[in-house]
Amino acid sequence: MTHSLSDQECRLIGVLMEKSVTTPEQYPLTVNALTTGCNQKSNRNPVTAFSEETVRNLIATLEKKRLITLSSGFGSRVDKISHRFCNTEFSDLKFSERQFAVVTELLLRGPQTQGELRGRCQRLADFDSVADVEKTMQDLLSWEPYPLIAPLPREAGKRETRYTHCFSTGSHASLTEPEEERPAPPPAQADAQTELDALKATVMALEKRIEALEARQS
Repeated sequence: MTHSLSDQECRLIGVLMEKSVTTPEQYPLTVNALTTGCNQKSNRNPVTAFSEETVRNLIATLEKKRLITLSSGFGSRVDKISHRFCNTEFSDLKFSERQFAVVTELLLRGPQTQGELRGRCQRLADFDSVADVEKTMQDLLSWEPYPLIAPLPREAGKRETRYTHCFSTGSHASLTEPEEERPAPPPAQADAQTELDALKATVMALEKRIEALEARQS
């Protein structure tokens, strides 16, 4: 199943995935709890200020896409929301615990390095070594019929490559008000080949994703 989501929808799905693991006693979430989770200041990048109306609109859209479900607790008229994004009978995406953790963190924080993901994913799954992270990332990079993550061109002066998820239709920056664009400094000569390799990998990932979308429409 191919998911094409806005950055706001990614944030909401990421929160539902996160809370299903970190606070299972409070899951599924009420609209108020989901709004609070989207806007919390920890484990989020960027920090947002979604209104409850915005969250309700996102819920309506995602329900139409069959990526969330609404239910009411016993004796309660308050709707509670749970995701159907992955690891349910309604989804084709079946993640391991570590794959689930990596995807969740990318949905919540945007592009990150493997080192950052190893530290941040520990609250969702155990990663005993860097090799565990590398294996998980490789599995998501080689996912069929299309990659679920992709490497980004390495930033100037940075040694590690950042990775992004492939579920969003836009830029992660669209979660907040756009800032004035500033030209990026040119990469160092020594990093040119790494930059090129990352670009090629990103293009290949996007081509596979386009092929999967075209196959669904044919």
